Amino acid sequence: MKSKEYPILEFDPTLKAVIEPSEQIKPIEISKTCVVCFFKEVIDKYLEKNKLNLIKKIKTEMGSMPVYELKVSNQKKITIFHPGIGAPLAAGMLEEVIALGGRKFVACGGAGVLNKEITVGKLIVPNSAVRDEGVSYHYIKPGREIRPTQKALSAVKKTLKNNNIDYISGKTWTTASFYRETTNKINLRRDEGCIVVEMESAAFFAVANFRNVEFAQILYGGDDVSGELWDKRDWDTRKTIRENIFLLSLEAALNI
Repeated sequence: MKSKEYPILEFDPTLKAVIEPSEQIKPIEISKTCVVCFFKEVIDKYLEKNKLNLIKKIKTEMGSMPVYELKVSNQKKITIFHPGIGAPLAAGMLEEVIALGGRKFVACGGAGVLNKEITVGKLIVPNSAVRDEGVSYHYIKPGREIRPTQKALSAVKKTLKNNNIDYISGKTWTTASFYRETTNKINLRRDEGCIVVEMESAAFFAVANFRNVEFAQILYGGDDVSGELWDKRDWDTRKTIRENIFLLSLEAALNI
């Protein structure tokens, strides 16, 4: 390899890394259909109701990250896990669940809105992510945007349509530094078509592309960062909205 002016541009297309997930993690009997759930209170609720079975603990320096199984019928089961926050951790969790046997993924989470007209709880289906983080550049050659997989994206849209749920499909801005979402940067992203901002989508899409698995995402409009002042809008307390999105994600994942 030749060095570049900026290390983030030194993409290496070599398929095998020194630490390869499939060599370090043994596959287990796991549903290939998975929901990546950012809503911890939803997971806790299903645990309290004894609807989730623990099937794996992924070890990290923060402690273990649990992977669960949800039985939705006599024949169907879904793998459920919280990926943690931020692209590096979330991508690593996705890698490990893929190594365990996961193949079809739908993620559900929240996002900051770049347009105050997008109300709290409005559903957003990202059809592209601006790669303003670092993880994706280690999986896919440098570029401005990356997309979810078409099959998973179609399953999400079909699920929402079948449930008569209105949503917006558009571009998300994936950034690694939410404390550096400046007005100038927000205006720049909005001008190129971004409608929301979050911290993981580009990394998810890149890992899915590299590992040849299906992945799409359902977000909902959360805090508003479109103006000079931050408006939290109590986005993270909307428990009913969050559980409903989780249920839609289950259905969409089964439709992939």
